[in-house]
Amino acid sequence: MVAQEQSVSTAGVGEGGESGVAAVVVLAAGQGTRMRSATPKVLHSFGGRSMLGHVLAATAPLDAGSTVVVVGSGRAAVEEHLTQVAPDALPVVQDQQRGSGHAAAVALAAIPDVQGPVLLVNGDAPLLRVETVTALVDAHRAAGNVLTVLTAEVQDPTGLGRIVRDAGGAVRAIVEERDATAEQRAVHEINAGVYIGDAAALRRALAGLGQDNDQGEQYLTDVLARLVAEGAPVGGVPAAEADDVLGCNDQRELAARRRTLNDRVLDDLMRAGVTVVDPMTTWVDVTASVAADAVLQPGTQILGSTSVGPGATVGPDTTLVDTTVDAGASVVRSHCLGAEIGPDASVGPFSYLRPGTRLSRGSKVGAFVETKNAEVGEDSKVPHLSYVGDATIGRGANIGAATVFVNYDGVAKHRTTIGDHVRIGSDSMLVAPVTVGDGAYTAAGSVITTDVPPGAMAIARARQRNVAGWVGRRRSGTPAAEAAAAAQSSAAAAGEGRSEASGTDTEQ
Repeated sequence: MVAQEQSVSTAGVGEGGESGVAAVVVLAAGQGTRMRSATPKVLHSFGGRSMLGHVLAATAPLDAGSTVVVVGSGRAAVEEHLTQVAPDALPVVQDQQRGSGHAAAVALAAIPDVQGPVLLVNGDAPLLRVETVTALVDAHRAAGNVLTVLTAEVQDPTGLGRIVRDAGGAVRAIVEERDATAEQRAVHEINAGVYIGDAAALRRALAGLGQDNDQGEQYLTDVLARLVAEGAPVGGVPAAEADDVLGCNDQRELAARRRTLNDRVLDDLMRAGVTVVDPMTTWVDVTASVAADAVLQPGTQILGSTSVGPGATVGPDTTLVDTTVDAGASVVRSHCLGAEIGPDASVGPFSYLRPGTRLSRGSKVGAFVETKNAEVGEDSKVPHLSYVGDATIGRGANIGAATVFVNYDGVAKHRTTIGDHVRIGSDSMLVAPVTVGDGAYTAAGSVITTDVPPGAMAIARARQRNVAGWVGRRRSGTPAAEAAAAAQSSAAAAGEGRSEASGTDTEQ
């Protein structure tokens, strides 16, 4: 299941927007066998987006004329995902995974009329940032290159392709580690797998690629070598942060990328004035927003399209999904999904707010309360141990403990309306559809099945009747019977004592 995501517009104009990029090609056809998962690799998600979604978000500001996503393994799932997150993108099928060069050729064949700069990027580079992509495009244009590759300086380049430069610093080749000399393996500048190149030059170079390697595949790295051999201007631009270019090939790397992205998000929030008490246990999606002066306590997750207002406190141990928390509100040890929590409202501990819940200013949903499709009016309270479903509660009302809004008759849902300043007694059952008028009361333990007029007291319970001696007769020999007998004996003895004391007083 893919996490909630915001749609990314990939629609461009003409030959590209201000960036001048004619097309973006995302290579997302790989099987990702090392993930050991039925989910296609690029659909593994964290931080509010899939890996593919993160890449598309990084390239969307280029306003390219076309965005092509090469799909293959898990094609149906990836295409369906694209309709949700990037409906303007064009999926192109690579039936046989024959390498990155072959994937790029398939993509360019699908947009034969595109001319000018084309950005090629892997779909499993979720930490790629807009700033990094923009810097690559700008450097490419400024240098007048035919092809420019994004590079990175890393501490441990093991297993990665090395960037080989000449004495003047010009890029001459990309050499895979298995083919590198000892001198080349000592190089720490690696190929990031992101390229921008002229569409015509790319088509020409891709058409001439061979498959003379152990895997029998065509590689984009060989495009650079062919263009260098032609004498075409080729360049390399280092990323400002090496983390930007990290790929993701297995579950361990997925966890590491998740941590890196979250650290970035929290760092930005703290710089903007948000208090994050424990960054190690706090998780915030890139699709969420948190205002300055908000406080995120330990164990907090802010997910999806959640927004947290200024001065609000969330946590500890709280998860918010697609939820709005307005200024000054407090949510403690609770789970909220698709809820709206108004200014200065309070939630928790141990509350469950389900979709359609709307809490007005100053309202309260307390311990062990579940709500669904419910409106709670200004300054109204549902303090504890209750279920409020399909309901409208007015201003200043109080819902007693263990109240249940009985909204489902087994076939359809029905609504309960509670007026202003109503007092619902503890352990009440409100059987919908029913209305309790303004200022009315219900007695504790009542089952309310008909409307209660404004200002009335509704009592819907049987009169209590005590059957004396029942336990002794029907449960003889039990601890309860023994306790009752002892209490009765004690009471009788106390009565005799009072009588004797009374007689003594009379004699005196």
